[in-house]
Amino acid sequence: MGYMVQKILAVDDELDILRLLEHNLVKAGFQVLSAPDGPEAIEMARKVHPDLIILDMMLPNMEGTEVLKALKKDDATEGIPVIMLTARGEELDRVVGFELGADDYIIKPFSTKELLLRVQVLLRKRRHEDSPPVIKSGDITIDTGRFEAAVNGNGVDLTATEFRLLVELAASKGRLLSREYLVKRVCGPDTQDGSRTIDTHIRRLRVKLGRQSSRIETVRGLGYRLKGG
Repeated sequence: MGYMVQKILAVDDELDILRLLEHNLVKAGFQVLSAPDGPEAIEMARKVHPDLIILDMMLPNMEGTEVLKALKKDDATEGIPVIMLTARGEELDRVVGFELGADDYIIKPFSTKELLLRVQVLLRKRRHEDSPPVIKSGDITIDTGRFEAAVNGNGVDLTATEFRLLVELAASKGRLLSREYLVKRVCGPDTQDGSRTIDTHIRRLRVKLGRQSSRIETVRGLGYRLKGG
């Protein structure tokens, strides 16, 4: 799998600042896009979907806070981390920026070393948040990113359907899940005779879970739940 270069969008109306940001970020291994004003920044963010945005608060025509508001209202851009660039003493802008969803700020004039550090911290945080979770329920561990399940540390060989079924049961934290719900989530809405299909998969899953099989409880006529853990 090839390494994907992370994209950063720098937004500032001062050309010198943009050149400084571009030089240092490219040197650090990032791909840099730049925009001199708010409308162009919003359009570029929607089109390119950068990994992070460095946004100056003092922009012509459209203030940085308005740009931030537009980015956070749009489903396509709301999850992109934003670092604000503010002039010294603009405390109100920083407070408003944080209220609107900015992740960090840097005061101008800034140290490029500090800026790079903050960029890397935010990108690491985002990677961690985006990584698929590991679900633990008692002695059962499910790595949803690797599609692996284990009981007491020993791998369990599951089919794709059995794996999805176990994920649903474990993620429900003991709540009762109806057969109809499990059919839609695990087999898909077009499955014929779904209830019987789920029953069959539950039987097979119990066999593979060994001593943990008794934790899958049948609530007669209603559905299933994973007890304890």
